[in-house]
Amino acid sequence: MTDLAIDVKGLTKRYDGRAVVDNVKLQLATGRICGFLGPNGSGKTTTIRMLCGLLTPDAGEGTCLGLDLKRDALKIKRQVGYMTQKFGLYEDLSIRQNLDFVARLFELDQRPKRVTAALDRLGLATRAQQLAGSLSGGWKQRLALAACLLHEPRLLLLDEPTAGVDPKARREFWDEIHRLAAEGITVLVSTHYMDEAERCHELAYIAYGKLLARGTEGQIIEQAKLTVWAVQAPGDPASLGRLLAPLKQAPGVLSVAAFGSTVHIAGQDAQLVEAAIAPFRDRPELRWSRADANLEDVFISLIGQAPDNFSVAKP
Repeated sequence: MTDLAIDVKGLTKRYDGRAVVDNVKLQLATGRICGFLGPNGSGKTTTIRMLCGLLTPDAGEGTCLGLDLKRDALKIKRQVGYMTQKFGLYEDLSIRQNLDFVARLFELDQRPKRVTAALDRLGLATRAQQLAGSLSGGWKQRLALAACLLHEPRLLLLDEPTAGVDPKARREFWDEIHRLAAEGITVLVSTHYMDEAERCHELAYIAYGKLLARGTEGQIIEQAKLTVWAVQAPGDPASLGRLLAPLKQAPGVLSVAAFGSTVHIAGQDAQLVEAAIAPFRDRPELRWSRADANLEDVFISLIGQAPDNFSVAKP
């Protein structure tokens, strides 16, 4: 047995001559939670589908749960729980009926016992007879996760599982994810939420098919080597909006992002960033200070440097 639940390199998938996943290398140790981040269309879903055996890579090699990614795709499917972006269960069946149906698909033994255990674990027992179509987003999320766990997977691949879910349901979902990781289950979860990224053991950031950053939150921020200035306008917050466009166009500025009443200006060349803000430093309504980079500063900067794979002409 290997200590790596995921160990792939050179992972590539092309559509119409364009690489939507381009030479991705990814390793994830057993029992770890990895946040998989990136903009829409960056290749997250395609990567996840290759890892769970639903798509065959055009290039690359490696293992998932110690099984060969290409040769053992069917075996991988039996040991992975995959939660899709959209709710994929039957809305005209009850919660219990949906779980029983999934248990039958996996040909599980002791189906009633397994279904009851899943209902209890996810707090669904009192709603077991409720139609899935009448559930709120948070309860649908619980049902989908319960369905993923029925066959006792060793790896969970979760594709934006908390999209459209209220903050309380998101928190409860993440509490359950950490309980699962403590039991030795490995989790790769894609998300757009920075607060969720901070709850992961480690992170991988992909843009336009290329993996741009990998490591813990602290490692990724340190590796980015960003210089960040923060600006506030206590007496006239609206004036900050007028700074955004000119600062975004300035040489050396990789990201300009508003955080409430503060705007962060970030870049890797300290002199260029300081030159960009120099024309605005003497304005009396503005308050300038150096700031520590956060994940959002880093990720906005990374995507600003990444070439768009759909802007390149087909070969």
